[in-house]
Amino acid sequence: MNQPRPGLPMVPSTLKTLLLLAAVFILYLLLHVPPPHVPQLLLPEPHEAATVPLPTSSHHLLFAIASSAGSLSRRAPYLRLWSTSARAIIFVDSPPPPDFSLAALPPIAVSSDTSRFPYTFLRGLPSAVRVARIVKEAVDRNESDVRWFVFGDDDTIFFVDNLVRTLSKYDHDLWFYVGSNSESYEQNESSWFDMAFGGGGFALSHSLAKVLAGVLDSCLMRYSHLFGSDARIFSCLAELGVGLTHEPGFHQVDIRGNLFGMLSAHPLSPLLSLHHLDSVDPFFPNMNKSQALEHLFKAVNIDPARILQQTVCYDRLNLLTISVAWGFSIQVFEGNLLLPDLLPLQRTFAPWRRGKNIGLSHYMFNTREYPKDPCKRAAVFFLQSVGSNDDGVWSNYTRDVVGNCQQTGAIKNLEQIRVFSQKLKFDIEQL
Repeated sequence: MNQPRPGLPMVPSTLKTLLLLAAVFILYLLLHVPPPHVPQLLLPEPHEAATVPLPTSSHHLLFAIASSAGSLSRRAPYLRLWSTSARAIIFVDSPPPPDFSLAALPPIAVSSDTSRFPYTFLRGLPSAVRVARIVKEAVDRNESDVRWFVFGDDDTIFFVDNLVRTLSKYDHDLWFYVGSNSESYEQNESSWFDMAFGGGGFALSHSLAKVLAGVLDSCLMRYSHLFGSDARIFSCLAELGVGLTHEPGFHQVDIRGNLFGMLSAHPLSPLLSLHHLDSVDPFFPNMNKSQALEHLFKAVNIDPARILQQTVCYDRLNLLTISVAWGFSIQVFEGNLLLPDLLPLQRTFAPWRRGKNIGLSHYMFNTREYPKDPCKRAAVFFLQSVGSNDDGVWSNYTRDVVGNCQQTGAIKNLEQIRVFSQKLKFDIEQL
């Protein structure tokens, strides 16, 4: 008979049976019972991926342009210049007379009657109310896939690709009011310094535009005493707690005459718009206004981001300073000039308000003298031609001879300059 080993307790048979049954039950659970429910959010389907929004393109911008039956035919050349690459609607006060030249323009919409809105500004234009309501009329059309509404006048030219790049910096689902004030201190002083001037154009994110459209009619009733449409929009946005996001590429152009000083020293920011084209001289010599704008757009269409961007370089051997405003002009100065001395705008233009002494006017930028004696000015070269190929972009500039000036040295026989560059592509962080 076998005896149990000393020190080990005996295990009863009933206990053995229970342990065996427990093991069998656990095995059954592992093989036949499904795992506990896990929330579906924690277990996404492997084929499902988060939707990534497409980058902002010209398709996402809707331009709403204020015009009139009386001005549309006259301003049509400006509109055709830029609107072919844009999504735009032209708002007029009444149907324009038949004109075959209007066929190439964007769709034309007749604005609603605004006679019920008061307008009490003396010597002002009640049409300012209609122009302000274009914001509501553009939004109420319920156009699809609009991220930004851009507003301007029929004598404004927009640089669409640059606007797309610039507005891409901002979240269109948030409230943004983007534009710029006037170049004229007096014009800003008579309204607000932080108001986007409507002729230079401004942009509203779709989220803000929809909210503004919902309250605009009631808001307009409170501002009958204001002069312009842009002052009304500014005031209604102020009530919503929205301030201006300033982009210096919008240009109201509240100056007159020769814009050479402004265009040849543009800020290092993409050119977005130019307004008041009826009040300025042709940009290039020996051309009318339409020809000069078409000539500028030859460069715009090849490298829009680089247009008017200023680059300064030095020829130390010949003691020359070269200032390039790409796609427009080159100035060659004798001597090596300091860069900060070239940044102020040369006063080639006249004040916006007529009769005001040019020397007493004030601007929102620094200016410097433009010599009356052409022989004391830099040698100026204007864009002649521009092209591109796989190797990059080339542009030719031809000297504009003014006066009978006796010159010596390297600049004497300089008649043409060629510039080679690569197409400029901004990162959002650079804008």
